[in-house]
Amino acid sequence: MEIKKDILWRVYLCFLAMAIICAFVVGKAFYIQQVQGAYWRSTSDSMHTRIEEVDAERGTIYSEDGQMLSTSIPQFDVYVDFKADGLIQNNGKVFKDNVDSLSICLANLFKDKTAGEYKSLLNKGYKKGDRYFSLKKKVSFDQYQQLKQFPLVRLGKNKSGFIAEVQNIRLNPYQLLAFRTIGLERQNAQKVGLEQTYDTLLKGTAGKRLVRYISGGVAVPVNEDYDIEPKNGKDIVTTLDSRIQEITENALMKEMVQNEATHGCVIVMEVKTGKIKAIANLGRQSNGNYWEDFNYAMTPTEPGSTFKLATMISLLEDKKITLNSNVNLEGGVWQINGRTVYDAEKHGQFNVPVKRAFELSSNVGMAKLAVANYSSKPSQFVNHLKALHLDSATGIDLYGERPPFIDRPGSRYWSATTLPWMAFGYNVLITPLHTCMLYNAVANNGVMMKPYLLDEVMQEGNIIKQTQPVAIEKICDSVTLQQLKECLVGVCTEKGATAYNLFKNTSYPVAGKTGTALVAEGRNGYGAGIYQSTFVGYFPADNPQYTCAVVIVNKPHAAVFYGASVAGPVFKEISDRLVTLNAPQPDSVKYATVKSIDSSSYSYSGFKTDIKSILTTINIPYWDSAKTQLAKMNKQESRALLSSINVSSKTMPVLNGLGLKDALYICENAGLVVKVNGVGKVVSQSINAGSPIAKGQQIKIELN
Repeated sequence: MEIKKDILWRVYLCFLAMAIICAFVVGKAFYIQQVQGAYWRSTSDSMHTRIEEVDAERGTIYSEDGQMLSTSIPQFDVYVDFKADGLIQNNGKVFKDNVDSLSICLANLFKDKTAGEYKSLLNKGYKKGDRYFSLKKKVSFDQYQQLKQFPLVRLGKNKSGFIAEVQNIRLNPYQLLAFRTIGLERQNAQKVGLEQTYDTLLKGTAGKRLVRYISGGVAVPVNEDYDIEPKNGKDIVTTLDSRIQEITENALMKEMVQNEATHGCVIVMEVKTGKIKAIANLGRQSNGNYWEDFNYAMTPTEPGSTFKLATMISLLEDKKITLNSNVNLEGGVWQINGRTVYDAEKHGQFNVPVKRAFELSSNVGMAKLAVANYSSKPSQFVNHLKALHLDSATGIDLYGERPPFIDRPGSRYWSATTLPWMAFGYNVLITPLHTCMLYNAVANNGVMMKPYLLDEVMQEGNIIKQTQPVAIEKICDSVTLQQLKECLVGVCTEKGATAYNLFKNTSYPVAGKTGTALVAEGRNGYGAGIYQSTFVGYFPADNPQYTCAVVIVNKPHAAVFYGASVAGPVFKEISDRLVTLNAPQPDSVKYATVKSIDSSSYSYSGFKTDIKSILTTINIPYWDSAKTQLAKMNKQESRALLSSINVSSKTMPVLNGLGLKDALYICENAGLVVKVNGVGKVVSQSINAGSPIAKGQQIKIELN
């Protein structure tokens, strides 16, 4: 009995201990669930949820004439949450009722799968209960708008489970056109051009959203109430003109292809302001094609003979010479300090006036003048170059400009031949943009202008900042300026001058200078036979509007390499086109033709009430079939017919025939920024009718 009691006592004790432990576990579980539940659930959520940044929509880059040069377009990745409330209710009735019609619509829209394949794909995702099923990536904006109207999808996110992740991708609509200058905003890559320079303006302020991470590390938006909307970037309007840029790019491309050149650039600058109207940079690729691969316009090189203008400024400003002073060209060959100076083009001239030496682009003439007047004090010559800002960056608002190099007396690189070689553009390194600035200063009555690319900053269609032209320096006195102009015009007009044959039949005056420089290449030095062809000038010479610099580096041992033969034709094609483009129109096209009511056809547009009031006042009968505020009037039989003009805030309406007041009313109500040219009725619009429009977009309208 004692043994039995002892065993039972131990069993009861063990049972009691187990009961106490079980009660403690149950109690603890109840406490965790009911008392601490909210805390532990929030802790769990915090391990799977996160606040992440939402990129703002990047601003658009426009040309001065209103064309989009770089813009962001939305792209959508479409997912399906098959655990959405609307899809799991009533045993998935909504999904099953719509899956067939949805599959047909998806197949017709994307055309990458059959309706059967889409149905099988959707059913597979539904059976798995996937919370973030990837349906389609890189869906365009137009496709997404259609998708939102499809069966099931149109029920909304909560009922259909369809989730769209938007991403903005950067697009350069004109591709090659000023590509390097505009730049390209790319993820995980270095920005270049204006995209880099004005990144802080364009990128805006990022927003925030709450997301939950599910299997596979996919982030799913949790609740839109937690979202902080991003603030979109500002738009910038550049000084570039898309028409001038296209003319410039095409002219350069034609010559580069014809001469199989290595690389080249062209700059077109507005004389009075310093605005860069076009900047083209083309480099030959390994496959033989050309692309805007590098900004050659801001890369220093030995300029060659176009630098002789700086030498002339020094000599004339110091009153060392006049244009009638004589200089012996030695037939084009001159020995100095054990080295030989050669003239690029054979001319056989000896004693000539300084002006003629400049027109012949004589290296010998410039070298002898520099040595004769500055050999005892070379720093005087160098100081003139510094005063012309050739030793410092131009200050253009574009990242990537490389500093120039002007040697100084006493430096380790200065030698007995440095001064004479500098006089005709060697032993110095400046950018084509520097050269363009210098010639533009002569065109602008001696005032050097700072080059710039940013014209305006806009936010939601409103101008918030406008760049004003900046005058840097007056490069010389009026007497010197007049002499410089005579020299530059003489290069293009005097028989035997280096650009005479190029411009002898031109209907407008041109002033400029040719340049042909032997280019050093790595270890081969100047022995590689590579020449740089240059032409820089302004037009029309009697009333300068544009300065243009053309620099082309030819292939080794090219058959044609002189500046007048390679760079000159590019300059001439650009100047011909721009003079024609800006020529005043005959008086006959400045006025609208007035037609009577008896004319065989006529068309007017405006507000219906205004048109009806006018017709009533002048007793013209009409039919009114217009159902909108805006109406178009056409003749039908013996009456005027009023028909509707439909206006949408999402697509561009037809403006032709409207007066300026009505056109402005329509465009500004749609959030467009309007630039107007002319008076009268609208005859053309820069955004085609029916094209999608966005608030803040710029439109240019021409009146008759």
